[in-house]
Amino acid sequence: MALAHPELPDPTAARAIGRALLQIGAVRFSPDAPFTWSSGIRSPIYCDNRLTLSYPEVRNLIRQAFVGRIQAHYPEARALAGVATGAIAMGMLVADTLGLPYLYVRPKAKDHGLGNQVEGRIDPHTPTVVIEDLVSTGGSSLEAVRALRHERADVLGLIAIFTYGFEHTWKAFAQEGLTLTPLCDLATLLEVAETDGLLVPSVIASIRAWGQDPEGWQG
Repeated sequence: MALAHPELPDPTAARAIGRALLQIGAVRFSPDAPFTWSSGIRSPIYCDNRLTLSYPEVRNLIRQAFVGRIQAHYPEARALAGVATGAIAMGMLVADTLGLPYLYVRPKAKDHGLGNQVEGRIDPHTPTVVIEDLVSTGGSSLEAVRALRHERADVLGLIAIFTYGFEHTWKAFAQEGLTLTPLCDLATLLEVAETDGLLVPSVIASIRAWGQDPEGWQG
């Protein structure tokens, strides 16, 4: 049974990753001019983890956090799958470090060629861990999991660099029978921002309120 509220595997590592994301500008705050997601949700925060690939120290920090989590909690894993497009490169780095087969999952099947949604080769019932860069509502991540299960992969769990930690996201993963483990989350990120004096208390309070009720948040 999936955990409703999985704990971060290492709070110290989570703070280090959060600080790194802030330092390289992968996370931006804009409560006065919110970003708009494709779902229509207005967000005071934007996280672009693709930027981590441009910073060797940061990408290695995240790579090692993935490796540590997999070795400690999924030693039976025999393959890794990255979710396109943001997690393809990081997933490959992790798979290479662990010496495991690797594949990736498209948002939808190609409309030409072989029509694949899952790219790469996986034998039926292979224990597989899914790698994500960001989990917001969880919809695209869970669609990737379903595609892997359609190929008869045994999906053990999903590990993401970052999640906003919405209540309905945890529930969606639990209903799918899957554990979501973030290496860093919004609560940790705001803790680091507050400690480092990057945000004033009123802004932190506003973003925390958004995290509790993103659809009803008024800014």
